[in-house]
Amino acid sequence: MSAIGPKVLAAAQPWIGTPYRHQASKCGVGCDCLGLVRGIWRDLYGEEPELPPPYAPDWAERSGEDRLIAAAERHFFKVAGMGAAEPGDLLLFRFRPHYAAKHAGILAGPEHFIHAYEQAAVIRSVLVPAWRRRVVGVYRFPEI
Repeated sequence: MSAIGPKVLAAAQPWIGTPYRHQASKCGVGCDCLGLVRGIWRDLYGEEPELPPPYAPDWAERSGEDRLIAAAERHFFKVAGMGAAEPGDLLLFRFRPHYAAKHAGILAGPEHFIHAYEQAAVIRSVLVPAWRRRVVGVYRFPEI
């Protein structure tokens, strides 16, 4: 396993139970899936490499751009798919074919991931086939 994986998981754990809040990124107060990743990044590295512009809940359907994947490729290391994924890796999900990736989570083990679940909170979910087949990108956080 990479040296960064356990650090990512240690940074992600305190977020579990944080309420879902669109565009938020504060542990214990509120976050969305991007806010969770941003908060983990801040915990690990301090400052964020870039701030996202404001975004509507349906941004992925309207923009036509794969902004999550583009940002991941600027700041993370691409992993060769789920077969090479390790705990602590960033997972990006696409809900519908031909739409932009719209959801992010952190692989917590071979069968689980941590993510901000809309209308709920940050939770640890089973990576069931319905989630697994929607993974469109696996990325590793840079080493500290």
